[in-house]
Amino acid sequence: MFSTVLVANRGEIALRVLRACRELGMRTVAVYSTADRDSAVVRLADEAVHIGPPQSKASYLSVPAVIEAAHRTGAQAIHPGYGFLSEDPDFAEVCEDSGITFIGPPASVMQRLGDKAAARALMAEAGLPVLPGSTGAVATPAEAKDIAGRIGYPLILKAVAGGGGRGMAVVREPDALVPAFNETRAHARAVFGDERLYMERFVEHARHVEVQVLADRHGKVVHLGERDCSVQRRHQKMVEEAPAPNLPQERRTAMCAAAVRGAAAVGYVGAGTFEFVLTPDHEFYLMEINCRLQVEHPVTEMVTGIDIVREQILIAAGQPLTFGQSDVVRRGAAIECRVNAEDPDRAFAPTPGSLTEFVPPGGPFVRVDTHAFPGWRVGPDYDSLLAKTVVWAPDREQALARMDRALGEFRVGGGGVRTTLGFLRRVLARPEFRSATHTTGLIETMGRKDDSSSAHSRGERVKTTAISTRRAYNQPESGPRQVAAGPRVADG
Repeated sequence: MFSTVLVANRGEIALRVLRACRELGMRTVAVYSTADRDSAVVRLADEAVHIGPPQSKASYLSVPAVIEAAHRTGAQAIHPGYGFLSEDPDFAEVCEDSGITFIGPPASVMQRLGDKAAARALMAEAGLPVLPGSTGAVATPAEAKDIAGRIGYPLILKAVAGGGGRGMAVVREPDALVPAFNETRAHARAVFGDERLYMERFVEHARHVEVQVLADRHGKVVHLGERDCSVQRRHQKMVEEAPAPNLPQERRTAMCAAAVRGAAAVGYVGAGTFEFVLTPDHEFYLMEINCRLQVEHPVTEMVTGIDIVREQILIAAGQPLTFGQSDVVRRGAAIECRVNAEDPDRAFAPTPGSLTEFVPPGGPFVRVDTHAFPGWRVGPDYDSLLAKTVVWAPDREQALARMDRALGEFRVGGGGVRTTLGFLRRVLARPEFRSATHTTGLIETMGRKDDSSSAHSRGERVKTTAISTRRAYNQPESGPRQVAAGPRVADG
């Protein structure tokens, strides 16, 4: 087992990993940019290393800086969280070459699955259903036209190296194909450094359902069931729940079996997610495979009682899974809502600023994963996620009532920061969501006015204290030893 683990991430996911390591008796190391110097992550870790300026490329995405921090602190393993370096096979390979364990799939597996077009072909060979589309990357607009003539409209263009809802464009008519192809290719080149695109048929009125898998180094693969992630804006998830409602049992069984089969086919190791598109008649097709921990993993933890991050760490240490498929029992229903510092009235534009108030909800079976606290500055350099509010209840109806209550208790304000809290409550109140007949187009059908946040704009606040915040985040009275990395790290 590792004695020291470095967490190469920030925000709520870094705190989540640090806590799992601490429960396993491991010493923890955080890395932080200048913008995160006063973060809850730095306060909670046993040791913290400054690795660069706020810009991600010079800090959290700097492989030399992260590796140097691991060497300086004696870390035997690195957990990448999600985003940043979590799905970078080159980083995983550098870790291996440096004698450091990467807590995630092997670099070779990430290389094969990170290319979305290649992964699609690979999974088709393994017998997983895939939508009609290109057999690989599409080189030119002329080739795109030929493929479109074969698969029909609407279709979707996707960046081969894409992820996180970025690098995609839906095309509904032939005249829009070439402009969309050129624009999406330019976007993919700017964001991912890889302009390659692939194409597939776009399913109207679809749901987004994914399956969580765990696989050890000894060939054992299990699934932890499925999650519904259909509530999205700009292809990015806002609400997730487990189990997926209104899903026939035979479809659920087939989808989970397909995910296990796909993971076994590529020799997958660690935690991974197989994402499917579900048609109105409950046919499912593979969209992509995420070789990392998902933002929405807590809903699966809530219904299974399995700590996915803990299992990731144990698997990376070479330990076999201590449970089989028959041991995975799901109980009740869980829902997660992502609370972002965004303004729904302005197309979900980020709203940076300093928090003067931050009071998360509580009560039975309510979990809030967050790094925010009063006085914390929400900056413009990173994702706008403030907190993940997760609830569990014996059934979906009770879970919905509990989530609405929890969101209503949540208080966030100050410095021009607006949130998605009110908008999320409107989503939960929609008849199609409550009846579980909604699709990925739900938010497009909704208005953007956030009436539920009017109490915040009137200045109705709940007082908090530094002491309550410290207790809420289990922060030690004295911070960790902070180490400033040397010039070689900063220059990396």
